[in-house]
Amino acid sequence: MNFEDDPRAFLVLIVQTLSVLIIWMMIHVLVGIYFGFGFFADMPGWENYLYYIFLLISLYFLIKYILNRWKF
Repeated sequence: MNFEDDPRAFLVLIVQTLSVLIIWMMIHVLVGIYFGFGFFADMPGWENYLYYIFLLISLYFLIKYILNRWKF
């Protein structure tokens, strides 16, 4: 697809990418800050490890999705 011919498709792709990024960030802010899994007092517990593992796995799939989406 040539984005020079169809600027609307290019703008839709940008908006969809930003939407996915914002939703991903909102989920991790909610779980990490609001529920407190992103912080630990003295030593991290198993919940903290699980949260950060989930964060890294979801970041990997988010980047993979965005890169696949932006291939022209």
